[in-house]
Amino acid sequence: VSRVEQKEIGRTYRYISQELGLELKPVDPKQFVPRFASALGLSEETQAKATEIIDVSAEQGLLSGKSPTGFAAAAIYAASLLCNEKKTQREVADVAQVTEVTIRNRYQEQIEAMGFR
Repeated sequence: VSRVEQKEIGRTYRYISQELGLELKPVDPKQFVPRFASALGLSEETQAKATEIIDVSAEQGLLSGKSPTGFAAAAIYAASLLCNEKKTQREVADVAQVTEVTIRNRYQEQIEAMGFR
């Protein structure tokens, strides 16, 4: 609508918040789980498992520097496999608006963090 690239909007937002002295906290990937899971038609059990995967892998420092949407998407993908509600990487990537490569990379890290490898 604004005919301005998303990157420029983000840059301007950060500048304004810095000038106003607003404290920006990182986005918690768990905030994305209900929305993504709902769009994929996944159960509460799968959502709970995805949240657990995020918690365990974040405790091990894997979240630092990673996109929260990609991190949440990978956790949902892993949880869907573990709870036998299999969704493809493509389906999850489309809902989360990330690439399948992002899901694969975060998924590998999260599975290792959970001790499944």
